Amino acid sequence: MTRVVLIGAPIAIAAALLFNSGGNSALPKSSPTAAATASDDSASGDEAEGADDAERAEEDARVAAMPPGLAAPKMREVAWKLLASAEGSTLDWRSQYASIEDNGDGTGYNAGIIGFCSGTHDMLAFVESFTDAHPDSPLAPFVPALRKVDGSASHEGLDPGFTAAWKKSAEDPVFRAAQDRVRDQQYFEPAVRQAKLDGLGTLGQFVYFDAMVLQGPGAEEDGFYGIRKVAMARADTVTGGGNESTYLNVFLDAAREVMKSKKNQQDTSRIDTAQRYFLEHANLGLEPPLTWKMYGDTFTIPS
Repeated sequence: MTRVVLIGAPIAIAAALLFNSGGNSALPKSSPTAAATASDDSASGDEAEGADDAERAEEDARVAAMPPGLAAPKMREVAWKLLASAEGSTLDWRSQYASIEDNGDGTGYNAGIIGFCSGTHDMLAFVESFTDAHPDSPLAPFVPALRKVDGSASHEGLDPGFTAAWKKSAEDPVFRAAQDRVRDQQYFEPAVRQAKLDGLGTLGQFVYFDAMVLQGPGAEEDGFYGIRKVAMARADTVTGGGNESTYLNVFLDAAREVMKSKKNQQDTSRIDTAQRYFLEHANLGLEPPLTWKMYGDTFTIPS
């Protein structure tokens, strides 16, 4: 199983919004999505904000008029299973709410449906936000220790007891719903939206989602928007007049390069024997039945 390494700051912002607003807030304007469509520097602040709002409204209208793609209920289930095969070597994605382990790759404990890591800030941000809203959570006593180990592989202050507290918390539907909100609002919805704006079908939407979960929604060169920038320099998106398969191959190449640059992401099965396999078989709609390999194991989603 590979390890999710996420960008901390965007997670912290989004988690705070999710828990403080009941999960209905949009991403802040400082997010990579907003930054990608910022107005030119000559505009005043008010003018730029108005231009951003108008452009976003126009984009939202375009996205709303498109087929649901990966956002369709049936395809969401496919997405969760594909992601779980990469993150937990299972199709039973619901079992991943309670999952927690240290694989010895230097990122500490990895837990939950999108792989919050104690060593890469995202677990701290998530647990801090959740326990602020739910101070009786079994995880609350471990917040000081999570702050101390953030950025390291250390378990100091977490053992014994933290893994049991995470699993106990995962019995609570409120805790599971909190994980869902972070997955959906910080990763799934922005990824699908961007893919649709780039003219990509359901497979492309999953490719974007998986890359955003794995590398984080950052604009850095090893974040999702950095990978997309590299891909767009090598090939046009469909919206830009390019060929969908060509662009997706280039995007997967760029995503794979980032994975190989990180010592904890050397196994690129999620690209090589899953996403690229679907692309090579021209399944741009990601239509079941689907069969793929992950870390040597074979998985199937029937029709």
